[in-house]
Amino acid sequence: MGHTAPRATVLLNGAPATQASADGWFVIGFDRDAPPPALITVETPDGSANHQATIAPGTFDIQRIDGLAQDQVAPSDPALLARIAAEGQRKAVGFASRIDADYFRTGFIWPVQATRRSSSFGGQRILNGEPKRPHYGVDLAAPVGTPVVAPAAGVVSFAETGLHFEGGLILIDHGQGLITAYLHLSRIDVAAGQAVAQGQRIGAVGQEGRATGPHLCWRMKWRDQNLDPSLLVGLMAGKPQPHA
Repeated sequence: MGHTAPRATVLLNGAPATQASADGWFVIGFDRDAPPPALITVETPDGSANHQATIAPGTFDIQRIDGLAQDQVAPSDPALLARIAAEGQRKAVGFASRIDADYFRTGFIWPVQATRRSSSFGGQRILNGEPKRPHYGVDLAAPVGTPVVAPAAGVVSFAETGLHFEGGLILIDHGQGLITAYLHLSRIDVAAGQAVAQGQRIGAVGQEGRATGPHLCWRMKWRDQNLDPSLLVGLMAGKPQPHA
C-alpha cells in the first residue's frame, strides 16, 4: 500500500499499474512467484518519484488430498466442461471489477472464527495423486453454518451458489481491483452490486464444491496476481500492526 498525490499514475517496472484514489492511496499486489525486482513509480503533474521494493521469496508446502470425485479433479463430460466454462466466464466478470475506492487502507480482519487453519497459501496441490496448480487460498476450518463476515468494506462483484468447484462463491472488490473470494459457502447473504461494511455477515461456512470437509477457502487477487490474504490481517495503510 502506498500514499501519493490524489489521482497520481502508478507504474510497476515501467508499466502502468493503477491510479491513486481521490485521497492518494493505492495498492499493488505481488504473486506467489513474483520475481525480486519491483520498481514502483508515481507520476504527477508536478513530477515523479521512484521506490525500489524487494520481493522476498516464499516457502510453500506440498498438500496431498485424496478421495475426491474424479469430476472434481479431471472432469471429462462435455456437458460438465461446458458448465465449468460458463461459470468461469461469469467469475471472470466478477474478478474484473475495478471500483474507484480505497477500502483496503483500513485493514482486514479474519472473515471467520476458524477452529484451525487447515491449509496455507501457495502449497503445491496433489489431488488423487495428480499434481495440480498451487492452492491460492487460506483454508479456515469451521463447522457448517459458521458466519462469514466481510474482512474489509467493499462492493460485492459476484455472488452465486452451486458452482462446480467452489459451491457458494462471493467476490468482494475493496478498490482498485483488490478482490477477495470466499469459497464453499453453504449460504450467501449478499448480492452482486451490494456495498458491505467490515464485519458485516455475507454468508456461512459450508463444504460445497471441491471440498472434503467444512471450511472457508479465503482468497485474494490484485488484477491477475494471486495474493495471500492473511498477510493483510491487522495491516493498515501507513500503520503496520501485529497479525491477529
